[in-house]
Amino acid sequence: MPRPALEVADIFRGHGAAWRQANAGHVSLGQLKVMSAIESCRTAALGGHVARCENANCAYTQIAYNSCRNRHCPKCQSAAARAWLAEREAELLPVPYFHVVFSLPAQIADIAYQNKAVIYDILFKASAETMITIAADPKHLGARIGVLSVLHTWGSALTHHPHVHMIVPGGGISLDGTRWVACRPNFLLYVGVLSRLFRRLVLEQLAAAHRVGALQFFGKHASLTNARAFAAYLAPLRNSEWVVYCKRPFGGPEEVLRYLARYTHRVAISNRRLVSLDDSGVTFKWKDYRVEGPERYGVMTLDTHEFIRRFLMHVLPQGFHRIRHYGLLNNAARARNIARARELLAVPLIPIDAIKAANAKASTSAQPEEPKAPEHPCPCCGSRMIIIETFLRGQKPRHRPSPVPQAIRIDTS
Repeated sequence: MPRPALEVADIFRGHGAAWRQANAGHVSLGQLKVMSAIESCRTAALGGHVARCENANCAYTQIAYNSCRNRHCPKCQSAAARAWLAEREAELLPVPYFHVVFSLPAQIADIAYQNKAVIYDILFKASAETMITIAADPKHLGARIGVLSVLHTWGSALTHHPHVHMIVPGGGISLDGTRWVACRPNFLLYVGVLSRLFRRLVLEQLAAAHRVGALQFFGKHASLTNARAFAAYLAPLRNSEWVVYCKRPFGGPEEVLRYLARYTHRVAISNRRLVSLDDSGVTFKWKDYRVEGPERYGVMTLDTHEFIRRFLMHVLPQGFHRIRHYGLLNNAARARNIARARELLAVPLIPIDAIKAANAKASTSAQPEEPKAPEHPCPCCGSRMIIIETFLRGQKPRHRPSPVPQAIRIDTS
């Protein structure tokens, strides 16, 4: 796939230094690390290797620089996604899967930016508890279900919009563990019931976090350190409608995997959404979800410094897990529960050891390793490319690359 004409890295390299200077004292260490990683990604700063065509009559040579592997980098997610998907493929059940979305109201999203770790964690736990509790109720499904949750914190315009995407099998194991309980066709759970319980759980957990001093407030929200002021701030949300969305089931396991590939390792904006960078700012493609039809697709231009600010708004706290598993899919008992579900569904069993082995293999493949022979053939003659040199961070390769063949030259004008 050809390199996009404009990348987030280009914006950071050209304007990052000025932005850091203008915002000195207001940028977190985590954000600075993300900027540095993206700026260095696939450059000589991280080292790399040189590959040459093994055909002596061709000897085409190319340089490949190492990636930064930062989870916020638009260029470094495909390998991580492939490894993670290898694990999930062994765990899919032959049942419909539903896509459920839980969103925080704007008032809570506003204070979540100052309390990312605490409030994002509340979003995860409250949404998962909501699904598991309602599903276990005999008036609804009466079963133990599994939930795979992915946190997104952005809207299409890079605004702060924390929400959780869930992938949920259409059914679960009965409460006594003796049978598989399937949901109704094209229907999982009532969103109105989910919304009300989610609202109560989030507000209760926010109040509890405030009581123990786990929340911090700055600027226009500084007064919310007072318990009464905080309670008054949340009061209007107790009677408002909270957004919970449940989409129709996916077409099949392959469609589930395609969806997961797009959503699990997504960052705030992909390089392919960028259109241009000039004196007026950064122009990028966006989607207005409030509009129906073709009119919802358009382009937006932001001042370059504002674009950088919005991108870095979505940097997660260090060590924060943005993909989580709950219920039947919890990490401790996932393999055992999947094997039991397959048994109850009367489909060929995948042994627990095989599922664990697939997980271990995928986890290992995600770790840094020695450079391998390039997967792509020589663009000139189609022969195998072999590595002839590796170089460390900051070093320059001794070999020079061959000119890009005319047939694959990319026009970046």
